[in-house]
Amino acid sequence: MIDFLKDKNKFTILFFSLLIADILVKLCCPVFPYRYISKPPILILLILFYYLNQSETGKNGFKWTMIGLSFFLTADVVLINLECKISLGIALFLVSLAKLFFCFRLSHRFDFKVRRLIPFSIIMFSYTVGLISLVYDGLKGFFVPALISFFISLLLFQFAFLRKGVVNNKSYRLVFFGVVLFMISEGLMAIKTFRTDLPFQDGLIMFCYGASMYSIVIGIVNERVIKKVNLF
Repeated sequence: MIDFLKDKNKFTILFFSLLIADILVKLCCPVFPYRYISKPPILILLILFYYLNQSETGKNGFKWTMIGLSFFLTADVVLINLECKISLGIALFLVSLAKLFFCFRLSHRFDFKVRRLIPFSIIMFSYTVGLISLVYDGLKGFFVPALISFFISLLLFQFAFLRKGVVNNKSYRLVFFGVVLFMISEGLMAIKTFRTDLPFQDGLIMFCYGASMYSIVIGIVNERVIKKVNLF
């Protein structure tokens, strides 16, 4: 089993097979007990893959990633019962913590050009304002937690963006693509939960989320620092 998880091609096939199976369970089967059987193995498999294949050079990189993935796994289980507002609140809190630890993992101490952030900041500000405006009426008591969660997502996107030139291109592209997919799934989830239903929403949200976690973890596993001069 260990050798299987160290083979990235075999792992990829197994991961997306489990992801598609969970989507089918979501669409075709009762929530209890089937989702509690089909959903957790996806993140558990990803955690095992990361644990066996990581080669972190920083003393905290491994810790931040494992904690973040563990919070995502716990949030996944809590989110199965989405109809309960208490579960929704707990899951939102856990996801925010998970994203925060991913921010810690993706941050670096190297210099960057401020002008690179200007177009990025304009785009992300417009995205955030547009999304909050769209779901504002349905947020009610979740307005502040949702706002905090969206803000952490922007930080995560920023840290992923600022890795360019610091790490190898493969890692940068995989992680950045994964963060973009995560924000798409998060936006769709917010619209579904607080605004209105969307066509093919469940399948799209779950696939984008699963693919985002896969892409981020694969990117971190393949990370090689190429910028050697620490300016701080």
